[in-house]
Amino acid sequence: MKKYLGWDELIPGALLFSFDGECENSANLKQEDRPYSNFNSYTANVGDWRVLKPILNKEFCIDCQFCWIYCPDTSIISRDKKMIGIDYNHCKGCGVCADVCPTNPKSLLMFQEQVAEQDAIASWPAKDESKVESKKDE
Repeated sequence: MKKYLGWDELIPGALLFSFDGECENSANLKQEDRPYSNFNSYTANVGDWRVLKPILNKEFCIDCQFCWIYCPDTSIISRDKKMIGIDYNHCKGCGVCADVCPTNPKSLLMFQEQVAEQDAIASWPAKDESKVESKKDE
């Protein structure tokens, strides 16, 4: 029987594999269908300490996929090139998704963890017309 080491028992430079066995086609599989190993962060809830969380306002989303591409934790859930949600079990609240969002107003904004989605969407900013005007002048 394999003994798995704890994080503090690993030797510096140890190699950890994300998958059990081969996973040649992992990019084409949905996250939940990939054969993740037991110690992979995908199998653990690692978003517990988040202070800020991204909230999606689908009304402004153009499905550009920037948030999905740049998310360091693969917490953006996209299907068929459409943004469908956020995996809050793995999102650490870094805000990269909101930073790279190109819409006006942004379709992803960061809110305090305790803010409910409907309250966040109700307080969403309006379109910033000064940004629209400055683009016309260019």
